[in-house]
Amino acid sequence: MAKYQQLIAQIQQQISAELWLPGEKLPSLREQVTLSGMSLMTVMHAYQVLESQGWIQSRPQSGYYVAPRAEFLSQPASHQKVQLTESVDINGFIFDVLQACRDPKIVPFGSAFPDPELFPQRQLMRSLSAVSHSLKPADALNNLPPGNEALRKTLAQRYALQGIQVSPDEIVITNGAMEALNLSMQAVTEPGDYVAIENPCFYGALQVIERLQLKAVAIATDPQHGIDLDELARALERWPIKACWMMTNQQNPVGCTLTRDKKQQLVALLEQHQVSLIEDDVYSELYFGGDKPLPAKAFEKQSSVLHCSSFSKNLVAGFRVGWVAAGKHAQRIQRLQLMSTLSTSAPMQLALANYLGTRSYDSHLRKLRQALEQRKNQARLSLKRHLPLGAKINDSQGGYFLWIELPAQINTTELYYRALQHKISIAPGKMFSSGEQYANYFRFNSAWEWNATQEAAAEKLGKLIAEMLQGQTGWPQEDGGD
Repeated sequence: MAKYQQLIAQIQQQISAELWLPGEKLPSLREQVTLSGMSLMTVMHAYQVLESQGWIQSRPQSGYYVAPRAEFLSQPASHQKVQLTESVDINGFIFDVLQACRDPKIVPFGSAFPDPELFPQRQLMRSLSAVSHSLKPADALNNLPPGNEALRKTLAQRYALQGIQVSPDEIVITNGAMEALNLSMQAVTEPGDYVAIENPCFYGALQVIERLQLKAVAIATDPQHGIDLDELARALERWPIKACWMMTNQQNPVGCTLTRDKKQQLVALLEQHQVSLIEDDVYSELYFGGDKPLPAKAFEKQSSVLHCSSFSKNLVAGFRVGWVAAGKHAQRIQRLQLMSTLSTSAPMQLALANYLGTRSYDSHLRKLRQALEQRKNQARLSLKRHLPLGAKINDSQGGYFLWIELPAQINTTELYYRALQHKISIAPGKMFSSGEQYANYFRFNSAWEWNATQEAAAEKLGKLIAEMLQGQTGWPQEDGGD
């Protein structure tokens, strides 16, 4: 065995024995040279191989860290590769779960948003104050669809930094990403059309499909590898699918990011069938590591991708400012927006354009990613201590969600109601599918500062699950529970 292979095996054994925990920093290259007695080139080769195998990850100007350990979640026994739902009816249940997270006494493991304390609120308020004092009557008209020109130009420049050519005229500023996604779906479908989605998927897709009276074709989505493209191809042959709604980066709820090759294959497949891709990319700035992942839009050849995002998950939730890079659909989306919400708030658009002009955004994003990675590691380690044997946690290289599989006999909708009695929220698997196959899964928000309250809540959650496993009965069923 070559020396670099010996070092690889040694570090793998140390990580497996939890001498080095996920998220912890490994000895630097030079420290490892001293420890191992091997040459710098040998150590570098070993670290590069370990990184390519997913054992460790490098961070620019920081060093090497143990990578989050993926636990391979099983597909539900009742899981269908493709599932057609003629009529989606889930909005009421989702509304109830989201409303519960508004209680300030609730530990918000079920929340969809990161901790607002992570956002640069003072700087944003300074920008809002500055533009408020200089607002002119004409600004209301100047910021009607497609939106503030300076903000659209800044967004186009950020696309260009990734090698994606998007004209400011193709961008429409919206009231958050949900309006961008709603308008995009409305622009390319009619009631009764078939739409391909992931399974499990972001519940917002289910809500839009329900509201627009569309038919959902749900395609199996693996927690590590993402959507099954072979099954998607078969579905495209079987049904007259008009659009595909997908999250290619940090998919909510499972967390996976499609590889560059898979994004390219996805776009080529959809363009072959002349199907529009509505790309929900609200988490793309929350990656861990050195390189921001490209969106699927980077690979389009026919202006087939409507790329939707917002500032709500990485800068400020309350401003409700998002956008869609809509290409040839931009004019239709502007008309649809004028007939619904009219426009996005002019002061909020102006404030964001002002803030982005200070060039503080990227510095903020670096700090945000670092904090989210640290908190995610803390939450995962705590859950590993408190969840019962048989629980599996799917981690990912970014974002702030953990997708958790519990033993098959646990119904997480029932767990949700039990936890709520103790002022703890989770996002049960029922929220993320039009069927019941994810009844023993739940999504966990790890973005909040990990303190004694969070630790106690995680411990209580583990105890509630243990009680359910022991077969305790007598818990009353509530509307929406199964």
